[in-house]
Amino acid sequence: MTSVAALDIPLHVKYIQSLGQNKDDLVYHMTAHLRMNAVYWGLTALCVMNHKDALDREDMIAYVMSCWDDEAGAFGAHPDHDAHLLSTLSAIQILMMQDALDRLDIPRVVKYILSLQQPSGVFAGDAFGEIDARFLFCAVNALSLLGHLHELDVEKTVGYIRQCRNFDGGFGARAGAESHAAMVFVCVAALAILDRLDEVDQDTLGWWLAERQLPNGGLNGRPEKLEDVCYSFWVLSAMAILNKIPWINADKLTEFILSAQDLEGGGIADRPGDQPDVFHTNFGVAGLSLLGYPGLEDLDPVYCMPARLIESKGLRKGWKALPRKVSA
Repeated sequence: MTSVAALDIPLHVKYIQSLGQNKDDLVYHMTAHLRMNAVYWGLTALCVMNHKDALDREDMIAYVMSCWDDEAGAFGAHPDHDAHLLSTLSAIQILMMQDALDRLDIPRVVKYILSLQQPSGVFAGDAFGEIDARFLFCAVNALSLLGHLHELDVEKTVGYIRQCRNFDGGFGARAGAESHAAMVFVCVAALAILDRLDEVDQDTLGWWLAERQLPNGGLNGRPEKLEDVCYSFWVLSAMAILNKIPWINADKLTEFILSAQDLEGGGIADRPGDQPDVFHTNFGVAGLSLLGYPGLEDLDPVYCMPARLIESKGLRKGWKALPRKVSA
Protein backbone atom coordinates (compact mmCIF):
# COMPACT_ATOMS: atom_id res chain seq x y z
CA MET A 1 0.00 0.00 0.00
CA THR A 2 1.12 3.57 -0.60
CA SER A 3 1.18 6.08 2.23
CA VAL A 4 -2.40 6.94 3.21
CA ALA A 5 -3.87 7.98 6.55
CA ALA A 6 -5.18 5.13 8.72
CA LEU A 7 -8.85 5.01 9.70
CA ASP A 8 -9.24 7.67 12.39
CA ILE A 9 -11.80 5.88 14.54
CA PRO A 10 -11.92 8.38 17.46
CA LEU A 11 -12.47 11.27 15.04
CA HIS A 12 -15.27 9.47 13.18
CA VAL A 13 -16.94 8.49 16.46
CA LYS A 14 -16.87 12.15 17.52
CA TYR A 15 -18.31 13.14 14.12
CA ILE A 16 -21.24 10.74 14.49
CA GLN A 17 -21.88 11.95 18.04
CA SER A 18 -22.07 15.54 16.77
CA LEU A 19 -24.76 14.85 14.17
CA GLY A 20 -28.15 16.31 14.97
CA GLN A 21 -26.90 18.41 17.88
CA ASN A 22 -27.54 21.70 16.08
CA LYS A 23 -31.28 21.65 15.46
CA ASP A 24 -31.16 25.24 14.16
CA ASP A 25 -29.17 24.06 11.15
CA LEU A 26 -31.19 24.17 7.90
CA VAL A 27 -29.64 20.87 6.79
CA TYR A 28 -31.02 19.19 9.93
CA HIS A 29 -34.57 20.03 8.87
CA MET A 30 -33.99 19.36 5.17
CA THR A 31 -32.93 15.79 6.00
CA ALA A 32 -35.86 14.95 8.29
CA HIS A 33 -37.10 12.38 5.74
CA LEU A 34 -33.84 10.43 6.28
CA ARG A 35 -33.61 10.72 10.06
CA MET A 36 -34.44 7.11 10.95
CA ASN A 37 -32.06 5.82 8.30
CA ALA A 38 -29.34 8.19 9.54
CA VAL A 39 -29.67 6.85 13.09
CA TYR A 40 -29.28 3.32 11.70
CA TRP A 41 -26.25 4.33 9.61
CA GLY A 42 -24.59 6.02 12.58
CA LEU A 43 -25.27 3.14 14.99
CA THR A 44 -24.05 0.52 12.50
CA ALA A 45 -20.82 2.42 11.88
CA LEU A 46 -20.27 2.77 15.64
CA CYS A 47 -20.87 -0.95 16.14
CA VAL A 48 -18.33 -1.85 13.45
CA MET A 49 -15.82 0.59 15.00
CA ASN A 50 -16.40 -0.97 18.45
CA HIS A 51 -18.03 2.16 19.91
CA LYS A 52 -21.68 1.17 20.09
CA ASP A 53 -22.15 3.00 23.41
CA ALA A 54 -21.01 6.35 21.99
CA LEU A 55 -24.70 7.25 21.51
CA ASP A 56 -27.19 7.04 24.37
CA ARG A 57 -29.23 3.84 24.09
CA GLU A 58 -32.41 5.07 25.78
CA ASP A 59 -32.46 8.32 23.82
CA MET A 60 -32.11 6.37 20.60
CA ILE A 61 -34.89 3.92 21.47
CA ALA A 62 -37.14 6.80 22.51
CA TYR A 63 -36.56 8.51 19.16
CA VAL A 64 -37.38 5.35 17.24
CA MET A 65 -40.61 4.82 19.16
CA SER A 66 -41.60 8.48 18.66
CA CYS A 67 -41.70 7.74 14.91
CA TRP A 68 -44.36 5.03 15.30
CA ASP A 69 -47.34 5.58 12.99
CA ASP A 70 -50.13 3.95 14.95
CA GLU A 71 -52.64 4.26 12.13
CA ALA A 72 -50.42 2.24 9.77
CA GLY A 73 -48.73 -0.03 12.30
CA ALA A 74 -45.18 0.83 11.22
CA PHE A 75 -42.54 3.56 11.43
CA GLY A 76 -41.99 6.86 9.65
CA ALA A 77 -38.60 8.52 9.26
CA HIS A 78 -39.42 11.29 11.74
CA PRO A 79 -42.19 11.97 14.27
CA ASP A 80 -45.48 12.69 12.48
CA HIS A 81 -44.22 11.34 9.15
CA ASP A 82 -46.19 8.62 7.38
CA ALA A 83 -45.03 5.04 7.76
CA HIS A 84 -42.62 3.72 5.13
CA LEU A 85 -41.02 0.33 4.57
CA LEU A 86 -37.47 1.73 4.51
CA SER A 87 -37.77 3.59 7.82
CA THR A 88 -39.57 0.57 9.29
CA LEU A 89 -36.62 -1.68 8.40
CA SER A 90 -34.18 0.84 9.91
CA ALA A 91 -36.28 0.98 13.09
CA ILE A 92 -36.25 -2.82 13.36
CA GLN A 93 -32.49 -2.92 12.80
CA ILE A 94 -31.88 -0.23 15.44
CA LEU A 95 -34.10 -1.93 18.00
CA MET A 96 -32.42 -5.28 17.35
CA MET A 97 -28.92 -3.80 17.70
CA GLN A 98 -30.05 -2.16 20.94
CA ASP A 99 -31.68 -5.39 22.19
CA ALA A 100 -35.06 -3.67 22.37
CA LEU A 101 -37.32 -5.61 20.01
CA ASP A 102 -39.64 -6.15 22.96
CA ARG A 103 -40.79 -2.54 22.43
CA LEU A 104 -42.17 -3.52 19.03
CA ASP A 105 -45.71 -4.63 18.14
CA ILE A 106 -44.37 -7.35 15.85
CA PRO A 107 -47.73 -8.72 14.58
CA ARG A 108 -48.83 -5.25 13.47
CA VAL A 109 -45.51 -4.54 11.73
CA VAL A 110 -45.61 -7.90 9.94
CA LYS A 111 -49.16 -7.21 8.78
CA TYR A 112 -48.09 -3.78 7.46
CA ILE A 113 -45.13 -5.25 5.55
CA LEU A 114 -47.14 -8.05 3.96
CA SER A 115 -49.89 -5.61 2.95
CA LEU A 116 -47.43 -3.83 0.65
CA GLN A 117 -46.71 -6.81 -1.62
CA GLN A 118 -48.14 -6.35 -5.10
CA PRO A 119 -49.57 -9.06 -7.41
CA SER A 120 -46.29 -9.05 -9.38
CA GLY A 121 -44.32 -9.98 -6.25
CA VAL A 122 -42.65 -6.61 -5.78
CA PHE A 123 -43.33 -4.45 -2.72
CA ALA A 124 -44.49 -0.86 -2.54
CA GLY A 125 -42.54 1.40 -0.22
CA ASP A 126 -45.67 2.77 1.42
CA ALA A 127 -49.38 3.30 0.95
CA PHE A 128 -48.72 5.71 -1.93
CA GLY A 129 -47.47 2.89 -4.12
CA GLU A 130 -43.89 3.54 -5.37
CA ILE A 131 -42.40 0.16 -6.28
CA ASP A 132 -38.94 -1.24 -6.97
CA ALA A 133 -36.54 -3.96 -5.84
CA ARG A 134 -35.26 -1.92 -2.88
CA PHE A 135 -38.58 -2.22 -1.10
CA LEU A 136 -38.73 -5.93 -1.82
CA PHE A 137 -35.38 -6.31 -0.04
CA CYS A 138 -36.57 -4.17 2.88
CA ALA A 139 -39.56 -6.47 3.29
CA VAL A 140 -37.55 -9.71 3.07
CA ASN A 141 -34.88 -8.37 5.44
CA ALA A 142 -37.41 -7.11 8.00
CA LEU A 143 -39.52 -10.29 7.95
CA SER A 144 -36.38 -12.36 8.42
CA LEU A 145 -35.19 -10.29 11.39
CA LEU A 146 -38.64 -10.54 12.98
CA GLY A 147 -38.82 -14.31 12.49
CA HIS A 148 -41.81 -14.15 10.15
CA LEU A 149 -40.27 -15.01 6.79
CA HIS A 150 -42.56 -18.04 6.64
CA GLU A 151 -45.52 -15.71 6.03
CA LEU A 152 -44.02 -14.41 2.78
CA ASP A 153 -45.03 -15.76 -0.63
CA VAL A 154 -41.46 -16.73 -1.54
CA GLU A 155 -42.12 -17.94 -5.09
CA LYS A 156 -43.94 -14.76 -6.03
CA THR A 157 -41.15 -12.67 -4.49
CA VAL A 158 -38.37 -14.59 -6.24
CA GLY A 159 -40.34 -14.41 -9.47
CA TYR A 160 -40.14 -10.62 -9.43
CA ILE A 161 -36.40 -10.63 -8.72
CA ARG A 162 -35.97 -12.97 -11.69
CA GLN A 163 -37.68 -10.38 -13.90
CA CYS A 164 -35.10 -7.78 -12.80
CA ARG A 165 -32.14 -9.92 -13.92
CA ASN A 166 -30.25 -8.73 -17.00
CA PHE A 167 -28.03 -10.32 -19.68
CA ASP A 168 -24.89 -8.99 -17.95
CA GLY A 169 -25.69 -10.92 -14.77
CA GLY A 170 -26.76 -7.80 -12.90
CA PHE A 171 -30.14 -6.64 -11.64
CA GLY A 172 -32.13 -3.47 -12.17
CA ALA A 173 -34.61 -1.61 -9.98
CA ARG A 174 -37.50 -3.22 -11.82
CA ALA A 175 -38.10 -5.39 -14.85
CA GLY A 176 -36.31 -3.92 -17.89
CA ALA A 177 -34.18 -1.43 -15.92
CA GLU A 178 -30.40 -1.35 -16.42
CA SER A 179 -28.11 -3.15 -13.99
CA HIS A 180 -27.03 -1.04 -11.00
CA ALA A 181 -24.74 -2.09 -8.15
CA ALA A 182 -27.17 -1.03 -5.42
CA MET A 183 -29.95 -3.04 -7.08
CA VAL A 184 -27.57 -5.97 -7.45
CA PHE A 185 -27.04 -5.85 -3.69
CA VAL A 186 -30.73 -5.75 -2.79
CA CYS A 187 -31.61 -8.57 -5.19
CA VAL A 188 -28.66 -10.80 -4.28
CA ALA A 189 -29.09 -10.19 -0.54
CA ALA A 190 -32.84 -10.92 -0.76
CA LEU A 191 -32.09 -14.15 -2.64
CA ALA A 192 -29.48 -15.07 -0.02
CA ILE A 193 -32.01 -14.60 2.79
CA LEU A 194 -34.52 -16.71 0.85
CA ASP A 195 -31.86 -19.40 0.11
CA ARG A 196 -32.38 -18.90 -3.63
CA LEU A 197 -28.94 -17.89 -4.92
CA ASP A 198 -29.50 -20.48 -7.65
CA GLU A 199 -31.27 -17.61 -9.45
CA VAL A 200 -27.94 -15.77 -9.86
CA ASP A 201 -25.49 -16.28 -12.74
CA GLN A 202 -22.68 -16.03 -10.24
CA ASP A 203 -19.64 -15.94 -12.53
CA THR A 204 -21.15 -13.43 -14.96
CA LEU A 205 -22.33 -11.22 -12.10
CA GLY A 206 -18.95 -11.57 -10.36
CA TRP A 207 -17.29 -10.29 -13.55
CA TRP A 208 -19.74 -7.36 -13.79
CA LEU A 209 -19.10 -6.42 -10.17
CA ALA A 210 -15.32 -6.66 -10.57
CA GLU A 211 -15.59 -4.35 -13.59
CA ARG A 212 -16.90 -1.64 -11.29
CA GLN A 213 -13.36 -0.96 -9.99
CA LEU A 214 -11.70 2.06 -11.57
CA PRO A 215 -7.96 2.78 -11.92
CA ASN A 216 -7.96 4.87 -8.71
CA GLY A 217 -9.23 1.85 -6.75
CA GLY A 218 -12.75 3.15 -6.14
CA LEU A 219 -15.92 1.42 -7.29
CA ASN A 220 -18.75 2.83 -9.37
CA GLY A 221 -22.37 1.74 -9.55
CA ARG A 222 -22.61 1.16 -13.31
CA PRO A 223 -20.45 1.61 -16.40
CA GLU A 224 -19.08 5.09 -17.24
CA LYS A 225 -19.92 6.55 -13.82
CA LEU A 226 -17.65 8.06 -11.18
CA GLU A 227 -16.32 6.14 -8.20
CA ASP A 228 -18.18 6.57 -4.91
CA VAL A 229 -17.36 5.28 -1.42
CA CYS A 230 -20.89 3.93 -0.88
CA TYR A 231 -20.31 1.32 -3.60
CA SER A 232 -17.59 -0.07 -1.37
CA PHE A 233 -20.54 -1.68 0.37
CA TRP A 234 -23.06 -2.24 -2.43
CA VAL A 235 -20.49 -3.97 -4.66
CA LEU A 236 -18.44 -5.68 -1.93
CA SER A 237 -21.48 -7.02 -0.10
CA ALA A 238 -22.74 -8.76 -3.24
CA MET A 239 -19.21 -10.06 -3.91
CA ALA A 240 -18.96 -11.34 -0.33
CA ILE A 241 -22.27 -13.19 -0.70
CA LEU A 242 -20.96 -14.76 -3.93
CA ASN A 243 -17.47 -15.34 -2.43
CA LYS A 244 -15.89 -13.13 -5.11
CA ILE A 245 -14.11 -10.34 -3.16
CA PRO A 246 -10.67 -11.66 -4.26
CA TRP A 247 -11.67 -10.71 -7.83
CA ILE A 248 -10.90 -7.02 -7.11
CA ASN A 249 -7.81 -5.18 -5.88
CA ALA A 250 -8.59 -4.91 -2.16
CA ASP A 251 -5.55 -2.78 -1.30
CA LYS A 252 -6.42 -0.11 -3.88
CA LEU A 253 -10.04 0.01 -2.71
CA THR A 254 -8.92 0.31 0.92
CA GLU A 255 -6.68 3.25 -0.03
CA PHE A 256 -9.54 4.93 -1.88
CA ILE A 257 -11.93 4.68 1.09
CA LEU A 258 -9.30 5.97 3.52
CA SER A 259 -8.46 8.88 1.18
CA ALA A 260 -12.09 10.06 1.40
CA GLN A 261 -11.84 10.68 5.17
CA ASP A 262 -12.24 14.23 6.49
CA LEU A 263 -9.26 14.31 8.85
CA GLU A 264 -10.29 17.66 10.32
CA GLY A 265 -13.95 17.29 11.23
CA GLY A 266 -14.37 13.53 10.87
CA GLY A 267 -16.60 11.43 8.67
CA ILE A 268 -16.13 9.95 5.22
CA ALA A 269 -17.26 11.53 1.93
CA ASP A 270 -18.31 10.02 -1.39
CA ARG A 271 -14.83 10.77 -2.76
CA PRO A 272 -11.71 12.69 -1.61
CA GLY A 273 -12.25 16.38 -0.95
CA ASP A 274 -16.06 16.30 -0.77
CA GLN A 275 -18.30 16.94 2.23
CA PRO A 276 -18.60 13.93 4.56
CA ASP A 277 -21.95 12.54 5.69
CA VAL A 278 -23.17 9.70 7.87
CA PHE A 279 -24.34 7.64 4.86
CA HIS A 280 -20.88 7.45 3.29
CA THR A 281 -19.24 7.14 6.72
CA ASN A 282 -21.25 4.01 7.45
CA PHE A 283 -20.78 2.39 4.07
CA GLY A 284 -17.10 3.32 3.95
CA VAL A 285 -16.53 1.67 7.33
CA ALA A 286 -18.68 -1.27 6.22
CA GLY A 287 -16.54 -1.70 3.12
CA LEU A 288 -13.35 -1.58 5.18
CA SER A 289 -14.75 -4.27 7.49
CA LEU A 290 -15.46 -6.58 4.53
CA LEU A 291 -11.92 -5.89 3.28
CA GLY A 292 -10.48 -7.15 6.58
CA TYR A 293 -9.26 -3.76 7.81
CA PRO A 294 -7.67 -4.16 11.27
CA GLY A 295 -9.46 -3.15 14.46
CA LEU A 296 -13.00 -3.40 13.09
CA GLU A 297 -15.82 -5.76 13.95
CA ASP A 298 -17.12 -8.18 11.32
CA LEU A 299 -20.12 -6.89 9.37
CA ASP A 300 -22.76 -9.19 7.93
CA PRO A 301 -23.03 -8.15 4.24
CA VAL A 302 -26.54 -9.59 3.82
CA TYR A 303 -28.20 -7.57 6.60
CA CYS A 304 -25.59 -4.78 6.96
CA MET A 305 -25.51 -5.33 10.70
CA PRO A 306 -22.89 -6.68 13.13
CA ALA A 307 -22.08 -10.25 12.09
CA ARG A 308 -21.95 -11.50 15.66
CA LEU A 309 -25.54 -10.34 16.26
CA ILE A 310 -26.88 -11.92 13.05
CA GLU A 311 -25.10 -15.18 13.85
CA SER A 312 -26.56 -15.19 17.37
CA LYS A 313 -30.04 -15.07 15.79
CA GLY A 314 -29.26 -18.08 13.58
CA LEU A 315 -29.55 -15.99 10.41
CA ARG A 316 -26.01 -16.14 9.02
CA LYS A 317 -25.71 -17.10 5.36
CA GLY A 318 -22.66 -18.48 3.53
CA TRP A 319 -20.91 -15.20 2.75
CA LYS A 320 -17.16 -14.72 2.95
CA ALA A 321 -15.25 -11.48 3.66
CA LEU A 322 -11.47 -11.09 3.58
CA PRO A 323 -9.58 -12.24 6.71
CA ARG A 324 -9.18 -9.60 9.43
CA LYS A 325 -5.69 -8.09 9.29
CA VAL A 326 -3.65 -7.59 12.45
CA SER A 327 -2.22 -4.22 11.34
CA ALA A 328 -2.69 -1.84 8.42
